[in-house]
Amino acid sequence: MSSIRLLAGPRARERIARDGLQPASVAGVAAAAGGPKGLAFLPFDAWLFGDWLAAAPPRPRLLAGASIGAWRMAAAVHPDGPAATRRLGEAYLELQRYPLDPASRLVSAVCRQIVEATIGDATRFVAGARPGHALAVVTARGRGAVSRAAGRPAFARAAAANLMSRRRLGAHLQRVVFGIGDTHAAGVWPDDAFSTRHVALDAANAVDALLASGTIPLLADPVRDPGGAPPGAYWDGGLVDYHLFLEWRALDGLLLYPHFTPWLTPGWLDKSLPWRRRGPAAHARWLDDTLLVMPSDVLLARLPGGRLPERQDFHRHGADHDGRLRDWRRAIGECEAMAADFAAFVQRPDPARLEAIGAA
Repeated sequence: MSSIRLLAGPRARERIARDGLQPASVAGVAAAAGGPKGLAFLPFDAWLFGDWLAAAPPRPRLLAGASIGAWRMAAAVHPDGPAATRRLGEAYLELQRYPLDPASRLVSAVCRQIVEATIGDATRFVAGARPGHALAVVTARGRGAVSRAAGRPAFARAAAANLMSRRRLGAHLQRVVFGIGDTHAAGVWPDDAFSTRHVALDAANAVDALLASGTIPLLADPVRDPGGAPPGAYWDGGLVDYHLFLEWRALDGLLLYPHFTPWLTPGWLDKSLPWRRRGPAAHARWLDDTLLVMPSDVLLARLPGGRLPERQDFHRHGADHDGRLRDWRRAIGECEAMAADFAAFVQRPDPARLEAIGAA
């Protein structure tokens, strides 16, 4: 039984049925927020960027991520190749040995160490990024009270606004995309209430930008005034773009999306709202050229607890860090099968295996 499910938009299915699945067809790769869930895709990332895409002639390709997804995509474009992905995994696993109820400044300090361990010398990282690839690091800049304060009342007001509509959340958060290369030319960024701002990612702001993209409200301190960007408090990009429900149809080719669920939820605050979990129906065409690769039920059944690693594991295991890490390392090891199974599909594509995006 396969370790992966494959879900495709209608044009992606037609392309694969006609041409197979070639690296030259992949115009973008997306990586969602999701905390420890992202660990499951590190072996897939190492194969995808270290073997399959690396062996093909270079072409323009957009790599976009939020939170741990941004960290994964930064490792993917790193001149060290899969070694940067391995550093991300080891740092994420070994450095997060928090005491119970850690102070927000400690969480921020540890997350900064994870980013620094992943990219190493920032000048070399930016200057040596994978040719032809644009990296988009999604962050959420606070507006109003969310920019001035980091407490529960400010975020409670933002959550209440989002409950009424995502458009109202735009009064509290702005989408700021830090990028290497031409991240805005692809045309995937919606013209919405989050008024997207693009900022060049450079050696001076790379660590701050990546840290901001993974800065979870109420657990970590905001990143303030990253270089070259509008002033203010910067937070986890998943607040605005949890699963990166963007206008991917604008890409010149396929979007390849290793993902956790068979649907895309627009923002982190939407995940508890069932009517928002699959994104607005009016924008379903945005995913016409998208191919989702997600763990199958067969694979999930082999993982500790029958699920991917998740942030609640910090609470379940408490001070038993070694026990948590044993479970997470076992999950990563089992998820290596995803890369092998996708590689087999690439060799012999079977359109009959492609489900519709949004299937249960």
